[in-house]
Amino acid sequence: MMLTGLLCGALLGFVMQRGRFCLTGGFRDMYLTKDNRMFYALLIAISIQSIGVFALIQLGLIEFSAGTFPWVATVVGSFIFGIGIILAGGCATGTWYRAGEGLIGSWIALFGYMAMSATMKSGALAPLNNGIKKVEAPANSIPDTFGISVWPFIALLAIITIVMVIRTLRKPKVAIPAMKPKRTGLSHLLFEKRLHPFFTAILVGLIALLAWPLSEATGRMSGLGITTPSANILQYLVTGDSDKYVNWGMFLVLGILIGSFIAAKGSREFRFRAPDAKTAVSSFAGGILMGFGASWAGGCSIGNGLVMTAMMTWQG
Repeated sequence: MMLTGLLCGALLGFVMQRGRFCLTGGFRDMYLTKDNRMFYALLIAISIQSIGVFALIQLGLIEFSAGTFPWVATVVGSFIFGIGIILAGGCATGTWYRAGEGLIGSWIALFGYMAMSATMKSGALAPLNNGIKKVEAPANSIPDTFGISVWPFIALLAIITIVMVIRTLRKPKVAIPAMKPKRTGLSHLLFEKRLHPFFTAILVGLIALLAWPLSEATGRMSGLGITTPSANILQYLVTGDSDKYVNWGMFLVLGILIGSFIAAKGSREFRFRAPDAKTAVSSFAGGILMGFGASWAGGCSIGNGLVMTAMMTWQG
């Protein structure tokens, strides 16, 4: 069953590579170019996952506990993670799928991210990681905080998302000259035609939803997650403890790499690109900060931004 993580990750990596689904770029474009499409795409993915997961919970098919809210660790960790994103040139998931495209700088950032995540979770910095998380609020769930059902929050999110998407789609489109397709049929659709951000978001949301039952079938009570599984790879390589570190999440992140590689290779976008010395140092430093920040925050832009937001938690 753990191999379903590899399949889920491969689907995610393929879709994100072909759709250039980048949360970091989405927030950047909002401020620099006033282009909100990728942010609205994120809302689509969150909405789909939220509706689907809570429906599965009510049907008794999966379980979820929001737990407590380590607010200091989340706020400070998210800030540090954000700095790391800038230095590394992308978030944790973006780093995984760009590594699959052949970017050596992403491999460097990935190593720093994995090393620091492992150090924070089971290494010398584990006491620091665990200590700050003791400052917490009793409820992480937003509906539990207000004592009402989760569905009004989901409905509000869905309505806002639908309104924003409709407004965006109704805007006049600027005609951009396109090159004549070199492929036809399925090959054109999969490896040449760029996916629209909103369609990409629908696919990402469905994959995120699929991750829950597949993951829980192996005993891992969660959905998509990048930080801990990334640390688990290095922890397994160092200790050889497969019982403790080889899990569904580890196969998920490896699948992202494989899926991205397939997409990049099929679209002829794969090539090894080595960074200069300054960029290499920046990438490694960014990976270190991302690993540190994500460990404190309890997740990366996928674990917190996509998943925990969909679960209506303060952490998201």
